[in-house]
Amino acid sequence: MAQARKIGMYLLLIFVGYTIIHSPARAAELVQSGFVGISNAAKSIGDFMTGLIK
Repeated sequence: MAQARKIGMYLLLIFVGYTIIHSPARAAELVQSGFVGISNAAKSIGDFMTGLIK
């Protein structure tokens, strides 16, 4: 099982490296989208917690 996980991680790193080299603009868009999603989730949690206090 550990060997399969190690191979999977190597494949993921190769894919990420290929994507960054082949299309850096698209890779940047994907990272930005990820950060926007995380930011929106954090804001929603903050709004929920604020609603609990009121």
